[in-house]
Amino acid sequence: SMPGPTPLSQLNPQQMQGRHVFVEYCARCHYADRTQNLRGAGLEAPFRRKYLPSGLPATDQHVITEIQYGRNMMPPFGNVLNNQQIQDLLAYLHTL
Repeated sequence: SMPGPTPLSQLNPQQMQGRHVFVEYCARCHYADRTQNLRGAGLEAPFRRKYLPSGLPATDQHVITEIQYGRNMMPPFGNVLNNQQIQDLLAYLHTL
């Protein structure tokens, strides 16, 4: 099985900011620590897999695009999160 996520105590300030963004905006629909769906897909180890739940390759740009523009049931967050919040969130997702 895959190694687990980076412990919270080891997150850098940007990753911690990204975790705050995740908790506020993403956690209502996505688990961070398992693959089961909540309302949206579970996001365990998203960048340690070859593909995102959408089937697209797991690249930063694909993740940013999905956050900004939404996908299927997921609403767009491009008018909710600013670029810094998206970059922080991306940094956090890389620790999962």
